[in-house]
Amino acid sequence: MRWDSSRLLGARRPGYGTLQPDTDPAQMEVTGYQRRTWRVLLCHAGSVLSAGLLLLLFHWKPSLEVQAKCEPCALGQADWVIIRDRFGQCFTTKVLTEPLGEAGLEQLPGAQQDRSSSVTVTVPDEDESRDTVQLHDKDEKSILRYYLFQGMRYVWLERRQAFCRVSVLDEGWTCAELHLSRAGLHQQEHSTRRKIYGPNLIEVPVKSYARLLVEEVLNPFYMFQVLSMVLWVCDAYYYYAACIFLISTFSLGLSLYETRKQSTTLRNMARMSVGVRVRRPGGEELVVSSAELVPGDCIRLPAAGALLPCDAALLTGECMVNESLLTGESVPVMKTPLPAGGQAGSTTYCPEEHRRHTLFCGTQLIQAKAYAGSEVLAVVTRTGFCTAKGDLISSILYPKPVSFKFYKDAVKFVLFLAILALIGTLYSILILVRNQVPVGQIIIRALDLVTVIVPPALPAAMTVGTIYAQNRLKKQGIFCISPPRINLCGKLRLVCFDKTGTLTQEGLDVWGVVPLEQQRFLPLVHEPRCLPAGALLYALATCHTVSPLRGQLVGDPVDLKMLESTGWRLEMMEEEEEEGELPAFQQFEMKVLAVVKPPPEEEQPRDRRHQAPVGILRRFPFSSSLQRMSVLVKLPGEASAHAYVKGAPEMVASLCRKETVPPDFSQMLRHYTTDGFRVLALACKALGSVATFEEALQLPRDSVESSLNFLGFLVMKNVLKPESAPVIQLLRSANIRPVMVTGDNMLTALNVARGCRMVEPRERVIFVTASPPSHDKPAALKFVLAEHSQGEEQPEGLQQQDSSSLPARHCHLALNGKSFQVVCEHFSDLLPRILLRATVFARMLPEQKTQLVSSLQELNYCVGMCGDGANDCGALRAADVGISLSEAEASVASPFTSRLATIECVPRVIREGRCSLVTSFGVFKYMALYSLVQFVSVLLLYTINTNLSDFQFLFFDLVITTTVAVLMGRTGPAPALGVQRPQGALISALVLGSLLLQTALLIAVQVLSYFITVSQSWYIPLNSTVTAPQNLPNYENTVLFCVSGFQYLILAVAMSKGYPFREPLYTNVLFLLVLVLLFGLMIWLTLYPLGFPKSLLKLQPIEDFNFKLLLLGIAALNFFAAFVLETALDHGLLSCFRRLRRKKASKKLFKRLEKELSQQQPSWPPLDQPLFATPRMSLAMR
Repeated sequence: MRWDSSRLLGARRPGYGTLQPDTDPAQMEVTGYQRRTWRVLLCHAGSVLSAGLLLLLFHWKPSLEVQAKCEPCALGQADWVIIRDRFGQCFTTKVLTEPLGEAGLEQLPGAQQDRSSSVTVTVPDEDESRDTVQLHDKDEKSILRYYLFQGMRYVWLERRQAFCRVSVLDEGWTCAELHLSRAGLHQQEHSTRRKIYGPNLIEVPVKSYARLLVEEVLNPFYMFQVLSMVLWVCDAYYYYAACIFLISTFSLGLSLYETRKQSTTLRNMARMSVGVRVRRPGGEELVVSSAELVPGDCIRLPAAGALLPCDAALLTGECMVNESLLTGESVPVMKTPLPAGGQAGSTTYCPEEHRRHTLFCGTQLIQAKAYAGSEVLAVVTRTGFCTAKGDLISSILYPKPVSFKFYKDAVKFVLFLAILALIGTLYSILILVRNQVPVGQIIIRALDLVTVIVPPALPAAMTVGTIYAQNRLKKQGIFCISPPRINLCGKLRLVCFDKTGTLTQEGLDVWGVVPLEQQRFLPLVHEPRCLPAGALLYALATCHTVSPLRGQLVGDPVDLKMLESTGWRLEMMEEEEEEGELPAFQQFEMKVLAVVKPPPEEEQPRDRRHQAPVGILRRFPFSSSLQRMSVLVKLPGEASAHAYVKGAPEMVASLCRKETVPPDFSQMLRHYTTDGFRVLALACKALGSVATFEEALQLPRDSVESSLNFLGFLVMKNVLKPESAPVIQLLRSANIRPVMVTGDNMLTALNVARGCRMVEPRERVIFVTASPPSHDKPAALKFVLAEHSQGEEQPEGLQQQDSSSLPARHCHLALNGKSFQVVCEHFSDLLPRILLRATVFARMLPEQKTQLVSSLQELNYCVGMCGDGANDCGALRAADVGISLSEAEASVASPFTSRLATIECVPRVIREGRCSLVTSFGVFKYMALYSLVQFVSVLLLYTINTNLSDFQFLFFDLVITTTVAVLMGRTGPAPALGVQRPQGALISALVLGSLLLQTALLIAVQVLSYFITVSQSWYIPLNSTVTAPQNLPNYENTVLFCVSGFQYLILAVAMSKGYPFREPLYTNVLFLLVLVLLFGLMIWLTLYPLGFPKSLLKLQPIEDFNFKLLLLGIAALNFFAAFVLETALDHGLLSCFRRLRRKKASKKLFKRLEKELSQQQPSWPPLDQPLFATPRMSLAMR
């Protein structure tokens, strides 16, 4: 019974994105144990009595050691904990203690007041995490109890009665409270925190060669190898044992070198220690090592840029950051200060929501610009493994286990072979006793059979196909950092695609602007530089986060194109220029962040002459959750400032005064989005008088972005990549479902979906519109045909459509992020059905993309995700196969990275996956059958009291099997991507049927050869009073050597099937050459064994040439039969049996649902009928 099996608290907040769901502490189960001396002494005694076997067992299963040496207890008293993660893996770790001194830790500044007002709903009682981390009061001193797990620190919180991740202590702080950290921490508070949080280091453990060697040798596989070698030496197989020893030593050395090299590379990537300027109260600044930083420290950022050693919230100034380490996206990102006042200041700080104000660890700060004062300050929010970089390193060090049926079945199959070995062992003991063999010899012989049937090279052989596939992908510019996932690619059934930069080209070209006049839209103006001086032109010229960097403008591609289209030029205020300000800056009579100047007169249209520059005072950067960005600007000679806003049309229109939005807003928006244009809306607002730069910095964002005047649309053309449509067509024809997941507008997304043939012209689209519950209404859901819908708004007053006229198969559902969220929360029972039919997901936030991938996996889909890594990192890592289109050689954001930024890599990866999977199956079957061939030969020879010779074993194992198994996997993938998918389960009728029939065939051939030999007139029986190697050479041994030698090669050909997933065998030239040479060698050894090879292999000369030809005839017959068997199995022998049996329901949930939906009458979904959430529906999710 589990005593205190406490679930860790600190459930994941909605929208918290830096921690991946698979590292979510709420998914772990922790049990406490207390050490007992009498139990420890008993274990020591057991280890001595079992000659160390108990220690070996403890090494293999550490949780067993904790359970044996300790007793279960309450977590608060535990010395050791056993952690079970959500994948069912068990880990053990020791609970450590540290005295905290006189005082407990008061959390972040201002923690003394009661702050239950800033509680987020998902954290049960915020006061609990505000607890000082004190525990048992020993001599009035607080003792900190904590354990380390996968790099992360978990501290004991007395009031929660649980170990919580140390980052829980920083949750729930508001932005305004973080601004109070500007003064810095007192030295004593800093040292207390240093004990609680530990050093700010991401330590990647690099084990010494000696430790790696011990761990590797104690691996069950190597233990088996060592025991086998001892046996072979006892049985006088010296050469064989020596050869296997040398090969094992070489492969072990290589494996250790590779493991340590990878760990060292990762450690060098993770390790970072730089000097950082930290503020202390009283205004003093110290330069400390970044390892000393703790959350709450206020740091000063250098203007010239640096590598960021922690996660920090920006308090003052502007920063340009390259986040390619985290996202694979090399476009620099602008960061602005965290809001301090107003409603925004009182919101709870969350790294993902406030992404544009957060500097992430491991990213490169390119430049830092001060606003007022001469400092750029940030407050440390996360350190060590809690940071974004720590999370990334953690996901590489402790990846989500690849759950693949093939690997599980392989283990079961080896157990099956072990049972066979046991039966063989019992048979051999009986035979050897009957033949009056000495007892010592019987034990050695019986155990020797086990080493024959469980092939020691099996694990290595199974990875061969994957390694070849990885190298082929590398040559095509696709890098893989997780080779086991290559086999998973072969099982992909659904691929999610990001839109911008993945299906469409990265850059957007400005198509034009749609201005307004007296609340009416004017015709589209293709050249924004022809616009008259006024709010719309100023909005285009200033509403962006572009910055000059070393003489070049950097920023979001959309912003760059927009600024370029106006012809205006941007100049930033440089630090050194502040003394003698430039004439352009002096016109504003106050400090400005940047100035945008009109183009030179000769470049301006004749009838439009712009003279005055525009000064930018402040920028509120774009945020995924807000779907907009804004700037504060000032015109020369004007006292008041203006705000310009740019963003998603629906969002901007909702912030505008109703009377300024034209009545035909929706129709005009629909007109452009339906044609596939990307549309952004622009709006402005005149603010009151802003006298100083500092005053502009105090304005809260929410007051700036309200009661706006609508200005018009910016229309951008987003061109589809030429490769997108053919690839989507190819995937659909191969029965792999493509899905689009984008942050863009629904109609733009739908147009792109039609353009790339995700939705065919004849196929219908149904919008899924869901609204959250309001105070008097429950959550509602409605399915509306796209032809009848008014864009993204929920359509009103539609005519009832006869839903039975709609063929269910050919309809695609489309929904946006808000509807997706409502369906997840309130219509959880309908979610699987919607996911089964949905093709377009628009306006999706990064965390919703991740949630979508996980929901699809719950339907038993093997999910692929292809994106450019910018805001789909979570989804790329959550998917079974994540492919990032990035320039980085190996983006840590996903298992696969393609240098070519087109989706052509997706079918390539799938073809390689299918090829690798089929190769793994082929090699596995070959290795299993090779063991069975040798097993049958050895049993037959034991029966007559002889065996194979030392060099015969060596010839079979090294010359034939190893070369064949290694070269077998070189065959490349088939050029076409077909509908058929390779088998995923080893323990299936097809594989087991093939193995059983082939085994029956090889037994029949060997027994037949033996009896034919015995019946010959020249046959002389062997001397059965002695055993092998004393009674070698003899006729029985020689004939079985020749026949089984051919069988190894025949099986290699039979198991190297090409069609339909691999190229034909003859394309693998090296393999073909080796096969021809080995067949030639076997024919030569059968017909004309000469001096040296004959004596080395201990072959008996046979004078009867006709008999030798008969042996070749038997081998040819065996070849023909094996080939016919495999072909018959492939082409329908089993499907005949399947037809006779009753069809079982599929194990895959999505297949069962598909069947259910196709049989449902009337067809689903019901059109234009609002569905309301019942309490039961909503509760199902909670």
